Amino acid sequence: MNRKPFIAGNWKMNMTAESGAKLIGELKPLVKDADCDVALCVPAILIPAMTEAAKGSNIKIGAQNMHWEPKGAYTGEIDADMLKEYGVEYVIIGHSERRQYFGETDETVNKRTKAVLAAGMTPIMCIGETLTEREGGITEKVLSAQLETDLAGVEDVTKVVIAYEPVWAIGTGRTATDEQAQETIAFIRKKIGELFCPKCAEKVIIQYGGSMNAGNCKGLMAQPDIDGGLIGGASLKLDFATIVNYNK
Repeated sequence: MNRKPFIAGNWKMNMTAESGAKLIGELKPLVKDADCDVALCVPAILIPAMTEAAKGSNIKIGAQNMHWEPKGAYTGEIDADMLKEYGVEYVIIGHSERRQYFGETDETVNKRTKAVLAAGMTPIMCIGETLTEREGGITEKVLSAQLETDLAGVEDVTKVVIAYEPVWAIGTGRTATDEQAQETIAFIRKKIGELFCPKCAEKVIIQYGGSMNAGNCKGLMAQPDIDGGLIGGASLKLDFATIVNYNK
């Protein structure tokens, strides 16, 4: 199956309108000939300015979260229409930091994922195990449970991007080996095939989201089931261009 790679940056709670626009301006000529899809998921308040900064380039601007309701009394949240007004195409859902610090559950991830799809945008749905779970030998059990709940009721799984982010490798400098990442992502694809259909699973883009950087991107991207990366710290600097151009 010929899946087009997808490299997405997650700025988390970083950058200002000025510094973000400067970085995008520097990235644009460096990634213009990329053989993969490229996106930067930025803080909600920066979406208008970053959309303007990325205009005329192949860099898409994404969001880091979205509520499942179309509007209402949900202080601090953002809805689909707010994002679509600025041309947002991608929304990160269920990042481990949202789960760890802000009470996201598999049930709310499922609601948000279906709401993003209903709005015609693409969810980048994050799953992953903790260090305790990996060392306890229950990685596959944990991922299976997440996939079963997070994707419940999804009609077309091929419209969902899955980001496998081993929690123990996020912001720690630790990274799964190429073989570990491949083995786990191959399992995720197999599980999606069981939940939906094998042909569907072969079409799903699955990113690696555990500290991919300019130094390890080539090896990770050479693995047959790894279709891209959800990049944290490295997306805040020009190293992001090196990752986007991993095959050059």
